[in-house]
Amino acid sequence: MLVWAALFAVGTYFIGVPTSDPLIAFGWLWLATIAWRIDLPWRQHLLFLRDWLPISLLLVVYNISRGYADDFFDPHVTEMINADKAMFGGHVPTVWLQEHLYQPGVVQWWEVVVSLVYVSHFLAVPTIGVILWLRRREQWARFMRRWFTLSVAGLITYFLYPAAPPWWAAKFGYLTEPVARISTNGWNAVGLHSAGNTLNALQVEASNPVAAMPSLHTAYALMAVAFFLPMVARRWWPVLLAYPLAMTFTLVYSGEHYVIDVLVGWAYVAAVFLLVGAAERWWRARQARAVN
Repeated sequence: MLVWAALFAVGTYFIGVPTSDPLIAFGWLWLATIAWRIDLPWRQHLLFLRDWLPISLLLVVYNISRGYADDFFDPHVTEMINADKAMFGGHVPTVWLQEHLYQPGVVQWWEVVVSLVYVSHFLAVPTIGVILWLRRREQWARFMRRWFTLSVAGLITYFLYPAAPPWWAAKFGYLTEPVARISTNGWNAVGLHSAGNTLNALQVEASNPVAAMPSLHTAYALMAVAFFLPMVARRWWPVLLAYPLAMTFTLVYSGEHYVIDVLVGWAYVAAVFLLVGAAERWWRARQARAVN
């Protein structure tokens, strides 16, 4: 594991965080499972490919198709601005936060935290999935069903309702106040310039700039937490829920999403949990009837 950690650190420093390609990310995670269980025969390690390669390929298809989600309808812009103003007394939270916290050309300490929270979106859910795969396969299957369903629901929405984020609205004059896209600013302060460059390239080349509704960043964060809430004591719930709240602040402050995008993402999580949970209960009842 020390060898793996050293290689990962070197790769992150010189190349960047492995976020642009699910196959690369899962390749690193596969190597981590090999390092963690180095005593097992290779046949056991190959089971990872059997279980994860189809999922990785589906995520590749998701990434590619997401980039074409605005080819059918014009992007929606003003609706999100109006929704945030209605909720916050005529103010857009992104604009207010940047007016009070952001200084152009200066990297504040909290922007380092913002960048770390932002990049965790690309690593947290896959890492949780791999840990569950190693320890509890049944829970892994439940987790993956919710993750995949949430991703598909978000992708369908991107096609049907392409929506622009705050930085895009400011760039094209829909917001009169300036909004900077600063989700990767913090990397410079900690010396990981390549990590920021990789994410910037991903934002420019591999993503759809008007796929903001719902916010899957906060949806994934809430899904990862909500999945474990029934399994932990309630005194730990505030600690777990701090993660989706931190992601919400990160995305709104950095100009990536409106608050309404976040709320819709949370609603998608609730709907997915209800739908998938009902399907699982129906399937278990069907199997029980078949046995009896």
